[in-house]
Amino acid sequence: MQITFIGPGNMAGGIATRALTGGHRVRLVGNDATKTEALVAVLRERVPGADVEAADGVDGADIVVLTLPYPAGRDVVAARGDELAGKVVVDISNPVDFATFDSLVTSPGTSAAEEIAAAAADGVTVVKAFNTTFAGLLVAGEVDGTPLDVFIAGDDEMAKKKVSDLVTSGGLRPLDAGPLRRARELEALQFLHMAMQQTLGTNWGSAIKILP
Repeated sequence: MQITFIGPGNMAGGIATRALTGGHRVRLVGNDATKTEALVAVLRERVPGADVEAADGVDGADIVVLTLPYPAGRDVVAARGDELAGKVVVDISNPVDFATFDSLVTSPGTSAAEEIAAAAADGVTVVKAFNTTFAGLLVAGEVDGTPLDVFIAGDDEMAKKKVSDLVTSGGLRPLDAGPLRRARELEALQFLHMAMQQTLGTNWGSAIKILP
């Protein structure tokens, strides 16, 4: 598959490493050409022979991953409109109030993923995934020798299957969290996980895992 990332940041680097390890093509879309090309170089070093390039748009993408902070993903989806029609769009964001680090900023009864779905053009399928994983751990794909769990929520079973296949191919374990509205709980769960980093002393190196 071709996986296109909008936003060439740390999370793009982590997820793209897994995608390339799984044999997929990766395209990176960003406003800063220097930053985008720098990530291309990093990914080629991490995964020799990787098919990764900078791109201007989402042509050819099977999955588009919004590696953007809230609410930028919603705004990008609204702006790109029909360009995303027929694509599976993955939202990884967590709408945390980073000024206080004490709450989510979405309204009760909704989520960042649901807001993106509402802003999307007809024919765009939104899936929530990768929001409970930290970028650094995604590079290795594991913590203490155990593959990372990736929770996936969405209303379209075929779209979730496509994202699950991406996750599995990268050496991670996909977990179906249910319909897209379950993104509310996933975003709250990761907010707690993030808020506990100081007390845990894990420095963004912990993972949420379902056992067995």
